[in-house]
Amino acid sequence: MRPFLFLFALGAAAILPLAASPAEAEVAGPEHPEASPYVELPETAVTAQLMALRTVAIAQGKRMMVIFGANWCHDSRALAGTLETPRFKSLVERHFTLLYVDAGTPQEGDGRNMELAARLGVPDIEGTPNLLIIDPATGKLLNTPDDARSWRDAASRGEDDIYGDLAGFAAEGN
Repeated sequence: MRPFLFLFALGAAAILPLAASPAEAEVAGPEHPEASPYVELPETAVTAQLMALRTVAIAQGKRMMVIFGANWCHDSRALAGTLETPRFKSLVERHFTLLYVDAGTPQEGDGRNMELAARLGVPDIEGTPNLLIIDPATGKLLNTPDDARSWRDAASRGEDDIYGDLAGFAAEGN
């Protein structure tokens, strides 16, 4: 079942897809699951999703994980697929709220949601994926911009390395 984000504004409800369902995931092999959760939406819709995500993260005492990626990108799909595996899904559900943001093709000058990435603390995205960990209470980027950009090699990272990196940002008390 596809997860949805319910937004209420001016008395009207809107339902926006957050990501592709696990059933839409491709499996490239036992060690390299892939998913395609990056949905092209107007930046206003992505900003609304981000604000709703922040509200949920604050209420649940979690950190925000925002991934700027693209369905055309092997590393973006590999990272998303890895996060759907039981080991990672458990970590993410306990400590983070997660939003996939379509970044387009920034390396070709056709990036999407780049102003949003800059407002979140990661300007000058040149490729995908970029993984941002954000404190929802302060809006502060918890990893560095260079660390956020370093995920462009996600498909070649070991599962234990990825888990260790993300666990280091896990929200305390969850």
